Amino acid sequence: MKKSARGALLTAGGGVYWGLSGSMGQYLFTKQGMDARWLVPIRLFLAGVILFIYCRARMGKYVYSPWKTKRDTKDLLIYGLLGISLCQFLYFRTIQLSTAGAATILQDLSPVMILIVECIHRHEKPGIFDVLSIILALVGVTLITTHGRMELGIPAGALLCGVLCAGCVTVYNCYPRHLLAHFPVVVLQAWSFLMGGLLFAFVFRIWQYSYVPNLMGIFGIAFVVVVGNVLAFTMYMQGVKEIGPEKGILYGFAEPVTAAIVTGIMGTPFTLGDGLGFACIFAMLVMISLSKRKQQA
Repeated sequence: MKKSARGALLTAGGGVYWGLSGSMGQYLFTKQGMDARWLVPIRLFLAGVILFIYCRARMGKYVYSPWKTKRDTKDLLIYGLLGISLCQFLYFRTIQLSTAGAATILQDLSPVMILIVECIHRHEKPGIFDVLSIILALVGVTLITTHGRMELGIPAGALLCGVLCAGCVTVYNCYPRHLLAHFPVVVLQAWSFLMGGLLFAFVFRIWQYSYVPNLMGIFGIAFVVVVGNVLAFTMYMQGVKEIGPEKGILYGFAEPVTAAIVTGIMGTPFTLGDGLGFACIFAMLVMISLSKRKQQA
C-alpha cells in the first residue's frame, strides 16, 4: 500500500474511533453520572501505562530518549500537555456540557486554525478557497450551536471549551514536526498520556470524588481508554506523520460523521439547522482540500 493511502486510512480510522469514543463519553456522562474531571485523568493515565509498557517491552531504554535534550523535552511538554492532554479534557468537558456531536463539530474548527497557522508560517496570504472555508466554518458552527435559531443552542461554557479544544488540535497537528521526525508516535503518545493523566489527577484531585463505576461504567472507561486513546491517537498521529497535518486533519472528517450517526441513534434531537451546519463544515473541508491541491499544482 502506498504511504499516502496508508496515511489517509490511518487518520480516517483514528477519526472513526474518536467519534465512537466521544459517543461513549456522552453515555458515561448522561447515563453513568461520571464527570469529565474524574474520567479524563483516569483515561489518560491508563492509556499512558498501556503504551509505556508496550514501548518498554519493544524498545527498552529507548523509550526515555525524548527527554535527553532540552529541545525535545520542551517540545514534548508542549505537545503532550497543551496539545494532546488538554485537548482530551476540553473535548470531554464539551461533551459533558452539550453532546458528542456538538463537541466534535466545534473541534472541527481546527482545519481553519491550521490553515491560518500554515499561511503565517509560509508568509502567504490566504487564497479564495481559504477565505471561503473560514466563512463556511463560522456559518456551520453558528448553525450547529444555535440549532438554526436566533439563540444559543448549547451552553456558552460548551462553546468556549469546544473552540479551545480546536486550538489544542491545532497545536498537536502543527507543532510536533521535529518530534515526529525523530521519535516513534507510540513513544510520544505514551509520555503525553502519562503526563496529562498525572497532571489532571492532581489539578482536579480525583481522589476526592466518591464515584464508584458499575460494570457498564467500567466497560465504558475501558472503551474510551483503548479505542479513544490507545488506538485513535496512535493511528491518527502515525497518519499525520506520513501525510502531514494539512491532509491528516481533512481525513479526520470521519469523526463528526461517526459522532453524528451514533448521537442520533442515542436519541439526541437533530434539527434542520444542525444538518445545514454539518453541510457547511463538510463544504469547508472540501474548500481546504481544493486550496491544498491548487498550491501543489
